[in-house]
Amino acid sequence: MQINDIAKLAGVGVGTVSRVINNHSQVSDKTREKVQKVIDDNNYVPNNSARILKMNNTKNIGVLVRGVFNPFFSEIIDTMRKDIEKAGYFMVLHQSDLGDSKEELNDIIAFIKESKLQGLIYLGAQIEGLDNETFKRLKIPLIFTSANTVYDENIDTFSTITIENAKSAYTGVNYLIKKGHKEIAIILGDENDSGISKKRFEGYLKALGDNNIMFKEYNVIYGEYGYEGSYIKTKELLNNNPNVTAIFAISDIMAVGAAKAITDRGLVPGKEISLMGFDGMDITKYYTPSITTIEQPKKEIAVFTTKVLFDMLKGDCGNKHLILETKLIERDSCNDIN
Repeated sequence: MQINDIAKLAGVGVGTVSRVINNHSQVSDKTREKVQKVIDDNNYVPNNSARILKMNNTKNIGVLVRGVFNPFFSEIIDTMRKDIEKAGYFMVLHQSDLGDSKEELNDIIAFIKESKLQGLIYLGAQIEGLDNETFKRLKIPLIFTSANTVYDENIDTFSTITIENAKSAYTGVNYLIKKGHKEIAIILGDENDSGISKKRFEGYLKALGDNNIMFKEYNVIYGEYGYEGSYIKTKELLNNNPNVTAIFAISDIMAVGAAKAITDRGLVPGKEISLMGFDGMDITKYYTPSITTIEQPKKEIAVFTTKVLFDMLKGDCGNKHLILETKLIERDSCNDIN
């Protein structure tokens, strides 16, 4: 259904429907109610993209988020939104759940063109093999935030704000090892994930190797970045390998799912089984027992991202590649078995 269909059903002009949709004041209450009823009765959704395309000079900043549901990004997005609005721009939020790098690149280009963006922030990008040629033709600032790969200053057609995922995971697993744990399982995201799962798995393997602990493939499970997947796979893990003394989950969401599975098996996280998450989400602080985690600096990630973007828009700087530090937050879910 198009806007002209709504106009015909309501017995008004297309311009009147447009004014109702855009909440303009130059419409009588009676007409507004009549048009709104037709819109509601027909479940009409205005085509925002079309309206954006008609604007000659937008002040739109795009925020593209990987993952249909990723609560870790919620706080980051909220801080970005406030910074974007404070600068006099508008945030246009778009979600991507594409797994193929080529499709993701096409999604980026399409989003920029359709929304006439002045700048784009991509949260959680997991694209391999990027180089200067990839985005050479783009004339707007492009920033990959919480990206899976660390880039150096030789890349000057896009910016990155990230952490060292492998190093951070190494810190977490090494912490468990120093507490006497040798049978350490890891909960990864997706089996085909070449992004943060791969990097954090590398840190896990290096920590085992540096401490002369044999890697056991059956201690690797995949929680699909969700509570339920992690819960189910952890229950299977504990049934198949009762010798596990510690679990390292590469996201806090999966750590919470694992904690529930441990409890449901009659065990206590932090006593019979040690558990560690990754991200530093609030839920780990308020779960019982509170969950030890590798904390990402969410506030700093958001602030540095928007600062680089607006500095570039003002011509004050070129593309940058910033690596922010993580921090191990000790709580009650890890015990010392030395």
